[in-house]
Amino acid sequence: MKPRGISAACLCLLVLAGLAACNDIGADPNRPETALEFPLPDRPVSEVVSNQFSNEDARDERGEAQVVMDLANIRPGMTVADIGAGEGYYTVRLAERVGKDGRVLAQDIDRDALERLGRRVERERLENISIKPGAADDPQLPEDSFDRIFLVHMYHEVTEPYAFLWRMWPALAGGGQIIVVDVDRPTGRHGIPPGLLFCEFEAVGYRLVEFVERPDIKGYFARFERGEARSDPQAIKACANT
Repeated sequence: MKPRGISAACLCLLVLAGLAACNDIGADPNRPETALEFPLPDRPVSEVVSNQFSNEDARDERGEAQVVMDLANIRPGMTVADIGAGEGYYTVRLAERVGKDGRVLAQDIDRDALERLGRRVERERLENISIKPGAADDPQLPEDSFDRIFLVHMYHEVTEPYAFLWRMWPALAGGGQIIVVDVDRPTGRHGIPPGLLFCEFEAVGYRLVEFVERPDIKGYFARFERGEARSDPQAIKACANT
């Protein structure tokens, strides 16, 4: 007579299935699969605000873009990326600064904003601007391409900052730099304290080159370069939000 009940093989399969289900408990279904090897930030992430700017004239009155481009040493012929470009306040001004021999790549995760920017580029006949969508954990930039990458008032909205910064690393050309403009306030209030910003960049392997507070641009300016090596994703530890 065959023994009643579940066979050993079936019991083993049930146990494995149960373990798999346990491993899924607490997993965030909203995280991209490509980001799972990186830690989540130990801080709030600001909600993405509208990319439509109605205050470009006010920003120009205080010389915001000119000040930032001067600090970043933007020169004719450079290749620059504007991440979180929105309606293109920095994009169009960078295009003018780098000139016909330079290039500007505008990137955003908001497809509607990119469509509006595309119409603006066509309307203003800015032939040295390219437009490309990105992802929450990957700016999707071509390798070895950029002298400067701009993150202006947007880094605190990046939901996967460690994966994002890690995948940005190869896009820098030799001597390339990442430019961050932000505000010294909690990340849940559309800013990021400088110490936390420094920690997150350094956790990936970047090196802080310059930091200045600039009341005239209502925030601060930070400049980073690649360090000696990019951190292994599993070795990255989320910075404490103190």
